[in-house]
Amino acid sequence: GDVIHRMLTATQYVAPLMANFNPSYSRNSTVQYLDNGTVFVVQWDKVYLQGKEDMGSFTFQVALHSTGRIVFGYKEIPVPVLQISATQHPVKAGLSDAFMILNPSPDVPESRRRTIYEYHRVELDTSKITNMSAVEFTPLPTCLQHQSCEVCVSSELTFNCSWCHVLQRYL
Repeated sequence: GDVIHRMLTATQYVAPLMANFNPSYSRNSTVQYLDNGTVFVVQWDKVYLQGKEDMGSFTFQVALHSTGRIVFGYKEIPVPVLQISATQHPVKAGLSDAFMILNPSPDVPESRRRTIYEYHRVELDTSKITNMSAVEFTPLPTCLQHQSCEVCVSSELTFNCSWCHVLQRYL
C-alpha cells in the first residue's frame, strides 16, 4: 500500500526471519534481491545480530513466485532462533497482512484516526528453523476468483465464507 506506519512490522510482513540484524557490521554481509519476472528473491547473506555478532552469521532468503507460492530458505542459522533476544526488535517468522481505515475522531470532527485491522497471520514454529531447511507456502483458491458472492458460496472451494463486519460483505 501507500501508507507507511510504525506498526508495519507488527501487522504487515513477509518475514523468513525478522530480528535485529545489522547488515553493516561486516563487509561480507549483504542483502541482495533478484527479479526475473516470475520470481522475486531477497537474500540476507552473512548478516549478524546487532550487539550479538559473536553468535555467528545468518544466511537465509525468501522467494516470492508469480504463482503466489512463497518459499523461505535457511542456509546458515548459527543458533536456535528461540535464543535470539526480542528486547530491541521483534523476532518472528511468517506472513501477516492487514488493512487500515481512516475513521473520524469523535473528539475532533475534522481529524481522522487510523485503525489497523490485521486479518491474517501465519506464524512459523521458530524451533523448526535450522541450517539447510525450507518452508513452502502454497496459495489456496479464493473468492476473488469469482464474480459474485452467490457464485463463490455455491462453488466447491475448500473453505467457508464468513461475514466481515468491517467491509460489510462476505469473504
